[in-house]
Amino acid sequence: MNIKRLFLVLVLAGTLLFSACSGGTSNEVSSTAAFIGGTNGISVSFEPFSVIEDGVYTIYDDEDFPIEVVVTNLGEHTVEAGDIRLGLLGPSQDSFSNIPDWEKSNTGSIEEISDYNPSGGEEIISFTPSSYAVYNDGVIGYTNVNWNLNYDYDYSTYLIIDDVCFKGDVTDERVCEVQEYKAYSVSGAPITITSVEEDTGGKGVIVLTIDISNSGSGESTIIGEEFDDRFSQVSFEIEDPEDWECTSGSRENQARLVDGAAQIRCKLKEPLSEDDIYSKSVMLTVSYTYQDLITETLRIKESAD
Repeated sequence: MNIKRLFLVLVLAGTLLFSACSGGTSNEVSSTAAFIGGTNGISVSFEPFSVIEDGVYTIYDDEDFPIEVVVTNLGEHTVEAGDIRLGLLGPSQDSFSNIPDWEKSNTGSIEEISDYNPSGGEEIISFTPSSYAVYNDGVIGYTNVNWNLNYDYDYSTYLIIDDVCFKGDVTDERVCEVQEYKAYSVSGAPITITSVEEDTGGKGVIVLTIDISNSGSGESTIIGEEFDDRFSQVSFEIEDPEDWECTSGSRENQARLVDGAAQIRCKLKEPLSEDDIYSKSVMLTVSYTYQDLITETLRIKESAD
């Protein structure tokens, strides 16, 4: 996703329509249409193992079966080859044959959703590329095998804040308003933005307060770091880091999501002059590795012979 290209599209499109609150007493503002939006990222599902009996995929112990996974990009960040990592968990590896690798990754880039591709790109990843899997253990009656698939992927959320007011004298009522919630547009992703507020942090100093939340069922961590079972983590970068200092708590350009939420505070490094008065869009990128788990059951029945 080229965030600068999106910004140019917004500028060429002209004035974006939005409704804003007055006096900073409400965060109920409309988001603009730079993105399709939503709270989805990478969706992963098992392809059918076999036929369904009594609501469960079922085979006999003398039958083989495929293990294939459909990976679909339902968000607005294109993932590159190797950015999605899958791992089969649950059953003993010794109980099955013809599964050469229990960990796999995507082999090609998977495109984001768009007006031209509303369903998003997808890739089918096979854990049984040459021969179907076979159950090695004996069965009396039947046994249920729970296949767990742990997956994680590198992803980004893109935020465009509309008409941020740069005003050295906040008592000047012309052009724009400093102390209010701002309209914004956020890309489709599991880590999302819930509100953006502009305020002053001293004479000529603009402060943006950005609330983020984990809207998915998984957890996140900073790309390249281990997951922490106490909280999720993300990194973030504003478009003009030389002009802004962005922190969350005491951490610069990193945030910990406690109970699924965190707050980012971006403050101008240098005060505006008293004569400054203009508005422009401000862009922020939130990056992370997102992890989730899916489960599917396969029933293996004792064959007649």
